Amino acid sequence: MSIFRREARAPGRVTVQEAAARTGHGATTERADAVLLDVREPDEWQAGHAPGAVHLPLSDLSAGAGLPAAAHARPLLVICRSGNRSRRAAALLAARGADAADVIGGMRDWAAAGLPVVDARGGNGTVA
Repeated sequence: MSIFRREARAPGRVTVQEAAARTGHGATTERADAVLLDVREPDEWQAGHAPGAVHLPLSDLSAGAGLPAAAHARPLLVICRSGNRSRRAAALLAARGADAADVIGGMRDWAAAGLPVVDARGGNGTVA
């Protein structure tokens, strides 16, 4: 390791309850300070996602795609279906210098906790 190279910070991990609170989906009236970044594929996103989440598939992120404008300069809470892809995406984002954390349990745990899920048309969504 070079003394001139700055070590990338490992991404954190948060529960769905912490993610909900930090993105404005929680039971409290706390102000949202973070963006929920959903890294699932388009068909999964269309079936159901958290309202207000930002979509960027891991496949696009891995290919070098930049963050959507809504996610710039804000902490990122990265979510997928179960937590595997979001963990990889959070590590990739942290290596690029972003403040990123993985949401443990993904959209499965989000929906199981009774948190809102909407489909592409804004109706009741499902976790695909």
